[in-house]
Amino acid sequence: MRQDLLWDADAARRYDTPGEGMFAPEVLGPTVDRLAALAGAGAALELAIGTGRVAIPLANAGVPVTGIELSPAMIDQLRTKVGEAEIPVIAGDMATATAPGRFTLAYLVFNTISNLLTQAEQVACFRNAARHLEPGGRFVIELWVPQLRELAPGLGGVATVTEPGYILVDTYDPLRQHVVSHHFRFDERVDGGREAKVYRTPHRYIWPAELDLMAQLAGFELESRHADWSGAEFTAESGSHVSVYRLVGTNV
Repeated sequence: MRQDLLWDADAARRYDTPGEGMFAPEVLGPTVDRLAALAGAGAALELAIGTGRVAIPLANAGVPVTGIELSPAMIDQLRTKVGEAEIPVIAGDMATATAPGRFTLAYLVFNTISNLLTQAEQVACFRNAARHLEPGGRFVIELWVPQLRELAPGLGGVATVTEPGYILVDTYDPLRQHVVSHHFRFDERVDGGREAKVYRTPHRYIWPAELDLMAQLAGFELESRHADWSGAEFTAESGSHVSVYRLVGTNV
């Protein structure tokens, strides 16, 4: 399914959860602090800016932010909160769209690079980030570590989140490195039962070592990798990572 159709008006409305989940202060605070420090006195480019979850507080912290976003509905939702003058957004694909200017920082948060469903597109995204950066600029990616060890032999999927009113089931295609996340939400019905709504999102998962090779192809080198935005040590048991790449070459 096309990503611009997947992230439609309904998805855009449901994306924002002020003060909770991804929007909780304890999640956003360390994210914005780290990105602001990496941007320094320069400007930042957010690939797949979405509804401005990170861009708005980062801009409020004094960092000029420009975005690239494929989904018109997500841009419309962003525009209910901030205008074009404050945060300009280029409509287009994060692997190919061009924003004006040069940046000290480009970033992709919350597993978004996995929305590109081929290795070639993911490499193109690195190269697109490189084209926008000043020499020595940084590209930051927040990404989950594939949890294939959770799959029992012969099973193609695993329930990764089980909460009241919500279940997340991931199904894997290891040959293509694809995973489809099935989001089941249960709404209360008048008769006391529950009615499930299903929302699916496809991804191509990336191993950390593969991500590093993609970076090298685009002229980057790995500067740091931590388990979270606060700088916790990345280990074999970490479920996600924040990787910082520095632009050292011009192979874009």
